Amino acid sequence: MIQRFLLLVLFIFGFHFLSNSCTSIIISGKYTKDGRPLMWKNRDTWALNNKLMYFNDGKYKYVGLVNSVDTLGKSIWIGYNESGFAIMNTASYNINEPSDKTKLSGFEGRLMKQALQTCKTIEDFENLLNNLPKPTKLAANYGVIDANGGAAYFELGNYKIEKIDVNDPKVAPMGYVIRTNYSYTGTPDKGHGYFRYLSAEKLFYQASAEDNLTEQFILQQVSQSLYHSLLDNDLKQNPPSEQETKFVPFIDYIPRSGTSSATVISGVKRGENPEFTTMWTYLGFSLTSAVVPVWIKGGNKLPVIAQYDDKLEDAPLCYKALKLKELCFPVIRGHGKDYLKLNALYNSQGTGIMQKLKPLNDKLFEETHKKLAYWRKNGWSKKQVQDYYQWLDTYIEGEYQKLFGI
Repeated sequence: MIQRFLLLVLFIFGFHFLSNSCTSIIISGKYTKDGRPLMWKNRDTWALNNKLMYFNDGKYKYVGLVNSVDTLGKSIWIGYNESGFAIMNTASYNINEPSDKTKLSGFEGRLMKQALQTCKTIEDFENLLNNLPKPTKLAANYGVIDANGGAAYFELGNYKIEKIDVNDPKVAPMGYVIRTNYSYTGTPDKGHGYFRYLSAEKLFYQASAEDNLTEQFILQQVSQSLYHSLLDNDLKQNPPSEQETKFVPFIDYIPRSGTSSATVISGVKRGENPEFTTMWTYLGFSLTSAVVPVWIKGGNKLPVIAQYDDKLEDAPLCYKALKLKELCFPVIRGHGKDYLKLNALYNSQGTGIMQKLKPLNDKLFEETHKKLAYWRKNGWSKKQVQDYYQWLDTYIEGEYQKLFGI
């Protein structure tokens, strides 16, 4: 019983020794294809079971990604509120000085919840950080956007706060800033995620040159990238046949065996109704999941497939994605989780799990973009959003059953 309680506490608060590692980006709306800012977090953690939750317990209503075992939603790992303010984080393993022995709290998710409850602008969040007691007992890169076009990272340690303005061309000449698990103001060559950073940089640089910085590009081409910057190798090139059992080491790719979700929050243009801020999420393993868009306009009735299910003890979509993940990482002994069965995920016949899911995700993006275009022009209602959620639930459930029998 005690052991179960300790595991529950660890999952809820996400302590650093669980090796939380994430890859993220903020893109200024000045550089995206549709003029709206984007923020993305590919979440890597031992808390593999995730859900979406709607909250009305603060100054602002908000939606966030929550660990499935966190029944009260005490910690948020990425989310946005009705004012158009959005926030995410990546753990930083070099922000605090090596000589700083302050015990970290692991409460990064609690701070994000507080920010969503109370903040409307980046300036509000900066004030919140400045008023934290010192030492903060935190170590993170916080990413934020707001409905005024603001876009920034804050590198936060026990005694330091450094703002990185993504709208500043001197800081972000290509219009974006990437952060993994080290801070630029931290100890050089310490921390984690250097190879993931370089992989992401290559992909985003090319997309920027092609004017293709969109939420669909990020979730389908970056969160699902099989490119490794150090090896200069893309596993999608010359894939094995379906019949050929092919295991490959799967370490330091953008998606990893510990990836538990991938989320893009698409903000609004200056002067646009912040209600149209959109949160797109792969729950569970990003390579085997389907994208679910949500809006605060829909109220507390989020898509059923993304909400906690008492019977499954997880969100149904997360459960399905993790079931398919087992086929990709079937070796459970030793360090089997570090070896991907590539032919199950991606093969030359086009029958890999990720390949089968691509038409499904293409359809979800297409239909959602149509809805958004119509709603922006003609207005929308809570019922219209909830009706669309029902279609999402039916379509995604039906496709997973048809394709995989789950």
